[in-house]
Amino acid sequence: MATSVSVLDVTDLQVHRGPRLVVRDVSFAAERGELLALMGASGSGKTTVLRALAGLDPISGGAITIDGVTMRAGGRPRGALLRELHRRVGMVFQFHHLFAHMTALDNVALAPVHVQGQSHAHAQSRARALLASLGVAHRADARPHELSGGEAQRVAIARALAMEPPLLLMDEPTASLDPARRDDLAATLTTLASEGRTIVVASHDGDFIKACAHRTLVMNDGRLVNDALPR
Repeated sequence: MATSVSVLDVTDLQVHRGPRLVVRDVSFAAERGELLALMGASGSGKTTVLRALAGLDPISGGAITIDGVTMRAGGRPRGALLRELHRRVGMVFQFHHLFAHMTALDNVALAPVHVQGQSHAHAQSRARALLASLGVAHRADARPHELSGGEAQRVAIARALAMEPPLLLMDEPTASLDPARRDDLAATLTTLASEGRTIVVASHDGDFIKACAHRTLVMNDGRLVNDALPR
C-alpha cells in the first residue's frame, strides 16, 4: 500500500430495502492504496454496501466518508453532494453497463466531458491512454457487443478511472471471466492499488481475492462478521 491515508470510513452503516434492514451497523475503513474485499453468500449485503458507497442506495443510519465527503441518512445524495461523490467514486458493475450505441473510446470519454467539462479532444486523449494502460487500446473503436467479456470489463474499468476517483468499487468482477482473464484482472487491480488507488471489491471468488486483496471483510445476514488478511 502506498500510504496510510484514509480514503474511506464507514461508521455504523444501516441500509433498508423497504421495511427490511439489509445492512446492519457495518463499520470499516480503507486506506489509500488498499485493496479491500467484501465476501459473503448471495444476499449477505455486500453489493448493497457497494451501492451505498456509490450513492445509489440511500442509507438509513450511520455515515460514509469518502475522501472528505460525508453521506448520512436522509435519502440518496443530490445536487452538490452528488457531484462531489461522482468525482470521488468510480463503480464497475457486474454486467459493465456500457452504452451500447457508443464505441469503447466514447464510453470512456463521456463523463469527463459532461461532468468535468473537459474538451472533447482532451477527454479522448486521456481515454486512449487509459485503454492503452489496460491493454485494450486496439478496441477503442469497437462497440460493446463486439467486445469479449474481459475486454468489456477493462473498458468499464477505464470508464470508471476516467474521472480519476480516489475510490474504485467493483461488483463480482470475475463473474464472466475465464481463469486466465481472472489472473490478468488480479494483476491489473494490484497495479492500480500500488499506484495509490483504493479499491473495494465484492466477490464470491476466493482464489481471485487471495491473489490481490490486502484485507477481506466477510458479511453474513447484513452484518460484518470477520475482518482479516485473505491468506
